[in-house]
Amino acid sequence: MSNIKFILDGKEISAEPNKTIVNIAAENGIHIPTLCHNEKVSRTTSCFVCVVKDAKTGRFLPSCSAYPAPGQEIDASSDEVKDMRKTALELLLSEHAGDCEAPCTMACPAHAPVEEYVRAGREGDFLESLKIIKGRITLPMSIGRVCPRFCEKDCRKNLSSKAVAINDFKRLAADMYYDEYMEDLPPLNGKKVGIVGAGPAGISTAYFLRLNGIESVIYEQMPKPGGMLRYGIPEYRLPKAILDRELAHFPKMGGIKFECNRKLGANLSMEELKKDFDAIAVTIGCWQPSSMRCEGEELAVQGIDFLQKIALDDWSGDNPGKVIVVGGGNTAMDCLRTSVRLGSDDVSCFYRRTENEMPAEEIEIEETKEEGVKFNFLTAPVKLRKENGKLILTCQRMELGEADASGRRRPVPLEGSEYDSEADVVIAAIGQKTDAPGGVRTNRWGGIDVNEDTYHLEENVFAAGDCVTGAATVVEGVAGGHKIAQKIIKLFSHGIIEPCPEFTFNVSRGHWRSLEKDDLVYLKEDVSEKDRAPMNFIPLEERKTTFKEVAPTIPECEIIEEGKRCIECSCTAKGECKLKEFSEEYLAAPDAIKGERLKNGYDNRHPQIIQDRMKCIKCGICVKICKEVVNENLLSLKQRGFSTKVETAFGKVLPLSCKECGACIKECPVGALDWKIKE
Repeated sequence: MSNIKFILDGKEISAEPNKTIVNIAAENGIHIPTLCHNEKVSRTTSCFVCVVKDAKTGRFLPSCSAYPAPGQEIDASSDEVKDMRKTALELLLSEHAGDCEAPCTMACPAHAPVEEYVRAGREGDFLESLKIIKGRITLPMSIGRVCPRFCEKDCRKNLSSKAVAINDFKRLAADMYYDEYMEDLPPLNGKKVGIVGAGPAGISTAYFLRLNGIESVIYEQMPKPGGMLRYGIPEYRLPKAILDRELAHFPKMGGIKFECNRKLGANLSMEELKKDFDAIAVTIGCWQPSSMRCEGEELAVQGIDFLQKIALDDWSGDNPGKVIVVGGGNTAMDCLRTSVRLGSDDVSCFYRRTENEMPAEEIEIEETKEEGVKFNFLTAPVKLRKENGKLILTCQRMELGEADASGRRRPVPLEGSEYDSEADVVIAAIGQKTDAPGGVRTNRWGGIDVNEDTYHLEENVFAAGDCVTGAATVVEGVAGGHKIAQKIIKLFSHGIIEPCPEFTFNVSRGHWRSLEKDDLVYLKEDVSEKDRAPMNFIPLEERKTTFKEVAPTIPECEIIEEGKRCIECSCTAKGECKLKEFSEEYLAAPDAIKGERLKNGYDNRHPQIIQDRMKCIKCGICVKICKEVVNENLLSLKQRGFSTKVETAFGKVLPLSCKECGACIKECPVGALDWKIKE
């Protein structure tokens, strides 16, 4: 038969009459996505992701089964067609649940691949675990000690017991191998970046730049690098010998240099930096205390100043006497516990909301209570004065009203409830903000004003970390440094400044609080149900009288056993799922179409293969591969409509011989059929 001529995206095409539009498009360099089309089997035409439009009739056609007609005009690439494909993808996503990434990884600000480094640790390979960790987390020794454990709060193990002790894998791997591990480093490429601030964000920026061959100089206003790690986190939480050991690694990498006692706006200028460097990263942190907003507050010691004096050995060493700390964050807890260690036996925390609203980490609050600190909730300072050598703090009782912008209920004063408290030292630990130098653009909250997608400030200047977000955690600072490093790398390699999105698309089965145990998928049959490995704290009386680290690293044998508690929640096909790939390409949202998902469960009775029906998009490829290619009839589509699912005959387990085949696994576009353990 003679070829057919038709129009495809405005271009006349001559094609063989027995070819479908999707094949003809591919031959002409036009990519049409499809999830159900497979050349090895007969057509299924089930996903409709491959739709094109007949421009003359206005009909939408599945290009995997449609043949062109003479003179036909096919639109395969317009915005209208792309929008239809997006809708088709969102319909599929409305029934699909598969945890593209594990919730622990999604919860981590640095998006560290938690499952992977926990698995390596479980197998006893802590050097490999450290390599995986350092792909995202620059300061694993420090973060292993001070991280608030975002990952553990979202760990699905919480559904049945306590979260896996994820952070302790990081701490042990770093303690064991940090000194001997050196990254594979490319040669320096001639580009050079000036970084202002040697805290977590600045160090992280330098690290990820160096991994890409870019040299940097990190300027620090204080006598030593580390930022709040050194000057804001007490010794009992992060020994400075550990920090020094960690920081010593960066100059060894070659191409990273620290210059201390250099402050932007004092003895360092933006003009100097712009002249000497190809790009600039501003990571100056939050060093300006927030106001208590009460009369006489100048008589109080600022929390970060108090901790800084201790770190600089600038405190007299005397017992501070009776101490009141105003505030409810982690800095307040650090001030309280430090006061105890300085010898005070009368330390109180005044906080204007209840304990439920305190921003400090729960573990920090509990350890503070254990050390004898008293808490006064729903209490706000009104006035501070000095009488007969003592400080008198006038406070007012509060009650909780409506929620404010933070989502917490706003404290409302109770009239006539004022009372006085006496103290030798009052410490204000209300919060911190950025002390931005002149010439650096700030927003209405006092932070550096950057483009929120690119972290771009001006010209070749970027900013990240606490100076942009406000006071946050070490791991959030490290994540910010990674982000601007990627922007700078993109600027150098492509000459453009644009967003570099991370994890743009993720399907989740849901937070553990909304699930039942039966909703969890167990790849392994031997997931341990033992209790979580405990931290072995030093004796309480020793804790209260010394700045010694409060708990040693959990031993290797215990961490290996702890790793056996991990469920491994992420999708086995997360690196090769076509539904994820196309959803990212067409910006399809997993929650665009809401409704009840059928709980079809999963089958892992086969020793090597798992069938997760919650991921299945009912394309039918596995059924046809088994029947038409392998010449077996082990799988079939059962029931009709919304309730359709792929199952074996009579619900029997797949035969052991399937481990020698795996043809259906290879062709499944979404990992609904997969190997439990990838080779």
